[in-house]
Amino acid sequence: MQIYPLSESSLIVEFGTVIAEEFDLLSLALAQHLENEPFPGFIEAVPAYTSTGVFFDPVTVRKSFPDSESAFSLVSGLIEQIAARMEVSDDRVQRTVEVPIRFGGADGPDLAELAEARGLSETEFAKIFLSVPYRVYMLGFLPGFAYMGEVDGRIAAPRLATPRSKVRKGSVGIAGRQTGIYPFESPGGWRLIGRTDLELFDVGRHEPSLFRAGDRVVFVDI
Repeated sequence: MQIYPLSESSLIVEFGTVIAEEFDLLSLALAQHLENEPFPGFIEAVPAYTSTGVFFDPVTVRKSFPDSESAFSLVSGLIEQIAARMEVSDDRVQRTVEVPIRFGGADGPDLAELAEARGLSETEFAKIFLSVPYRVYMLGFLPGFAYMGEVDGRIAAPRLATPRSKVRKGSVGIAGRQTGIYPFESPGGWRLIGRTDLELFDVGRHEPSLFRAGDRVVFVDI
């Protein structure tokens, strides 16, 4: 585990440098622990693939712990203590989110090219994509955009050399061994294979984002 500053009011706790479920579980466990037992000045903990971002109010931290050398050193020390006794498991209730998807054509403009390059039909490519559930490792890039993995190596694909200036809302893309869904129309460089009509982010909902880190996502062909 490594801890380094992100700004004067935040830091990063890094558990590893490669995408792996064990590191994701650690990042989720730390974030959950801090949310459940916040220290004075704590604002938010944001889990990512292999790390957790911790945000805090340095003024409140220094006032609450006047003998500390700095807010960063104090929060770092607290996190090291938490990590030493933190229990990590994936036995919590894991949500499964079902996502209907239409493959190819205008909905998936890169599918035909990707399938041909791999010696597959579009149907075979889609079948491989649908064959496994995907873990939501983190949310980022856009509100409600879930980074999910891992895509079967037979259909993994690099990002476009030149990103599109406009990607349709609901587009399902592949980047390396990741998959994700664009919750809004935006620029983007992921290879597009299909599209869903699900509303991924809605500020009117109790939980605006459809996905949470740690969710299991199952795609269903429509």
